[in-house]
Amino acid sequence: MNVVILAAGMGKRMQSALPKVLHPLAGKPLLSHVLDTARSLSASQLCVIYGHGGAAVLEMLAAQPEKVATALQEPQLGTGHAVMQALPELDDSAATLILYGDVPLTTAASLQALVDVAGKDKLGILTVVQDDPFGLGRIVRENGEIVRIVEQKDANEAERAIKEINSGIMVVPTARLKQWLGALKNNNAQGEYYLTDIVAMAVADGVPVVSAQPSAQWEVAGVNSKVQLAELERIHQANIALKLLEQGVTLMDPARIDVRGELVCGRDVTIDVGCVFEGKVELADGVRVGPHCVIVNSRILAGAQIKPFCHIEEAVVGEVSIIGPYARLRPGTVLAEDVHVGNFVEIKNGQVAAHSKANHLAYIGDATIGSRVNIGAGTITCNYDGANKFRTVIEDDAFIGSDSQLVAPVTVGKGATLGAGTTLTKDAPAGKLTISRARQITVETWSRPVKKPK
Repeated sequence: MNVVILAAGMGKRMQSALPKVLHPLAGKPLLSHVLDTARSLSASQLCVIYGHGGAAVLEMLAAQPEKVATALQEPQLGTGHAVMQALPELDDSAATLILYGDVPLTTAASLQALVDVAGKDKLGILTVVQDDPFGLGRIVRENGEIVRIVEQKDANEAERAIKEINSGIMVVPTARLKQWLGALKNNNAQGEYYLTDIVAMAVADGVPVVSAQPSAQWEVAGVNSKVQLAELERIHQANIALKLLEQGVTLMDPARIDVRGELVCGRDVTIDVGCVFEGKVELADGVRVGPHCVIVNSRILAGAQIKPFCHIEEAVVGEVSIIGPYARLRPGTVLAEDVHVGNFVEIKNGQVAAHSKANHLAYIGDATIGSRVNIGAGTITCNYDGANKFRTVIEDDAFIGSDSQLVAPVTVGKGATLGAGTTLTKDAPAGKLTISRARQITVETWSRPVKKPK
């Protein structure tokens, strides 16, 4: 099967320099949603028609895992003209499915139903009945059979009363498609070449015109404004939330979750309100995520608890660990089981072994930390000299006193203790107390200054 995706429109109502099909829905461009669905149908040839913002669209397509054929539509003279640009890329022996880069939520099941009903020799149209079809092309039937599609601006009063509308999505025998596109005229209110005009041509040539319907109206909803984009975002997130609930995930409020990628959950997972999941996130059995957390491309292992207002990116949180509130785990962070990372603690490219703790106000960057280590409040690893980064190693059972600075590269030996306020510039030996601080004195003769009277 050939698949042609029309993605050349400007999207003036979006009020944006970004091409319409590149605006994000659930964290990825509208066009990416359509491409993913098309690939799930095992398309043998895939062609995207681009136009406005062409360089940005081509850049996005170049980053796709599989090569996508492209064709430029310049100028934009309607949907029929757009499909004409793809004709050199199409295999005549296969049917052609026509999709739209700004209609992101059509399911593969609905498209497959359309492909099945059309077969190899029929023209298939995905249609839907809407209470308010204003502005949309109407499906005109005679004796129950589709005979043509009429656009709103060209419809008479009786035709405008029709509520069955054309989604624009079609399956067409490719050899016939090429023939009909060659015969299109632009004698209409818009002066454009309408793809929908091929329906009347099919009827005239005795080619059956059939239809299939999606499971919901939102499957054929397009995006022409930020309002419509926001509406589809909520619909899509509600669909994701419903699937999570059906899988047994507890959502404290299904209307307040945003999944911008893939969220994989085990059994007995609980997610509180306002959480955002980006990229691929895995929450293992028994994980609890508190309110207003952002988790990006990370794995949270079984029984871990993420308290409110945490930001976790490209990290691994070990089993039964406790993170937050207000903690930040940056890329390269790997925590073993039963690690505690408390409020206002930041870890970057740090590996922390089992049962270690950094409960308050610490920065751990480029560090390897052993088991049962205690990191006191206010501790930082000084890992950057302005040009290069260096690593800090803290071995098992070490105790780091509050307000310590570890100037990398430096090693704290097994069982060592750093006294509070220590600035460590040399290795601290195992099992010893190391202190680096000014000696405390009391000046007996000193008195606090007082303001002189005026």
